[in-house]
Amino acid sequence: MLKKTPLNETHRQMNAKMVDFGGWDMPLHYGSQLEEHHKVRQDAGMFDVSHMLPVDIKGDGTRDFLRKLVANNVDKITIPGKALYTCMLTPQGGIIDDLIVYFLTESWFRIVVNAGTADKDVAWILKQRDALAPGLEITPRRDMAMIAVQGPNARAKVWQVIPGSQAATEELKIFQSTTLNHFFIARTGYTGEDGFEIILPAEEAPTFWKSLHAAGVAPAGLGARDTLRLEAGMNLYGQDMDESTSPLESGLNWTVDLKSERDFIGKQALLDSNPTQQLAGLVLLDRGVLRSHQKVVGQVNGQAFEGEITSGGFSPTINQSIALARIAIGVSPGDEVQVLVRDKQLRAKVVKYPFVRNGKVLV
Repeated sequence: MLKKTPLNETHRQMNAKMVDFGGWDMPLHYGSQLEEHHKVRQDAGMFDVSHMLPVDIKGDGTRDFLRKLVANNVDKITIPGKALYTCMLTPQGGIIDDLIVYFLTESWFRIVVNAGTADKDVAWILKQRDALAPGLEITPRRDMAMIAVQGPNARAKVWQVIPGSQAATEELKIFQSTTLNHFFIARTGYTGEDGFEIILPAEEAPTFWKSLHAAGVAPAGLGARDTLRLEAGMNLYGQDMDESTSPLESGLNWTVDLKSERDFIGKQALLDSNPTQQLAGLVLLDRGVLRSHQKVVGQVNGQAFEGEITSGGFSPTINQSIALARIAIGVSPGDEVQVLVRDKQLRAKVVKYPFVRNGKVLV
């Protein structure tokens, strides 16, 4: 039996094509994935991300616990509502999950974890809680729904729908959040566009979704979400990273604090590691489509190397095929590599991602 979000029936009423996504019954598109993609880049679209899981961590010592639990330093977030992107690691330095941590009060932090890893994440957090801070209260919030509204006009359209939200959020900076009545509104997203991710009571989600639609926000499914996040150069757990890879070889060095004296799970493994691979962007120069698991070959310093595409596809904004690939350190933007596509070697240029941000092509 597939799991259902509080918006499942609403998606069906809007004639969404539903698919099995990691055990969840989720909308792939509502007619045209391409139109949904462009709507987000040019106007505003909304995604049901209620399959993701907010987890509230409460009690004295919550910050100390998170200092140990995650790779980025939660001491960076001291203003209520401030958010921090980070990874949770195994002792060997592998990525259990990437997540966002929100600081609400010294005794209340909220984290949002990925859908496919939610059960594993909660089990890991509880295990570490029992070992490090047994007095903390860990509460998975399946009583909540989560809707992402993204695009250059996203914030203005949310302001139309939630009374008082403009005054409450107009000065909200990227990676900040606020609470307004029963809405938890964060200026975060997974598309490379401006907008909000909004957490609200599950029973209110269908009415809120329909109000957004009436305000001109287009429903968008998993298909557009994937092409948008790929253009934005954002990792997808299970493709671009997992427990077999470290953040240092997944383009996530910036989410790891190795400079402070603070210890965290996986820190020593990262300090002891000597990464030989990096995550890089590719733009296909020949005709074809880049896909995950295709081999990438080339040379660096006169030595042949072999890498692999982790995420690939056609970019509707650039009108070319693009990819994220794990390739040898030393390969630089502007270098050319070959990708094995159906036994043919196609030329691709290495680029610095993101490919698209705030509607602008950057490569």
